[in-house]
Amino acid sequence: MTADSLPGAGGAAGSCVVQYDVTNPGAEPFTYTITFSLMDEQGRAMSNVEETVASVGAGKTVRRTLEHGGYPGGGVLDAGRVRILDVERVPSDEAPAPASSCPASGLRLTADQGDAAMGLRVVGLHLENCGSRTYSLEGYPVLQLLDAEHQPVDGIEILRGTDGIPMAGGDEGPPRPVTLRPGESAVSGLAWRNTTEFGEAVTVPYVRVRAEAGADPVTVAPHLDLGTTGELGVRPWRKDETGAGRGTGDSGSGRPGAQGPYGMPSSS
Repeated sequence: MTADSLPGAGGAAGSCVVQYDVTNPGAEPFTYTITFSLMDEQGRAMSNVEETVASVGAGKTVRRTLEHGGYPGGGVLDAGRVRILDVERVPSDEAPAPASSCPASGLRLTADQGDAAMGLRVVGLHLENCGSRTYSLEGYPVLQLLDAEHQPVDGIEILRGTDGIPMAGGDEGPPRPVTLRPGESAVSGLAWRNTTEFGEAVTVPYVRVRAEAGADPVTVAPHLDLGTTGELGVRPWRKDETGAGRGTGDSGSGRPGAQGPYGMPSSS
């Protein structure tokens, strides 16, 4: 991935437009989410910008313009002041649907940015009925853990419930039926301890999620830093009664101030 600058059109003197290229070396279309850091003249980070480039074809390169929305402090933005902090990529047919669209299934599944405290990590999963008919489900999301190359990660026990995760709290009993009318949402969540003792620490960048067995998969990027615990707890689906738990449609990200699963706050 590369970035360069072009003279700005209609902007202030000396202003630039930053363009960047995204190349997909894979054998199938991928959707990319890139996090940029905008720097000042001293090389200090001023703000971060996240952009999604959808459906880059196999072996293709596309060029985009960085939509930075104005440089902090009225400074001049050019490629020399832009750093790439992170690049996520998921198969395009498994990418979370943007908030402005609704999948053919009528269900939009997303993950939020999560919350971390005292070694406990929690990431919320949000399932919105964006379709026109009522949808019912019961139980737990179906998960597959994936590495950076989207290959399965072995050796991690996925627990039904979070009672076995220290400090994660209970799940308010066993799964129960959830009925979602159009516009309503359900919440679940992943919980784990970032504990490192003996052995090799494990990081899982991607998780392939199905709302239930047989549902269409959605791949999110929560970056699970599982340490050496070898365990990940998943909570059952519950009706979102707050109306605040819906995701944005961005892989692995959520809305500032959103409420996470089971009433736990999400970080902005």
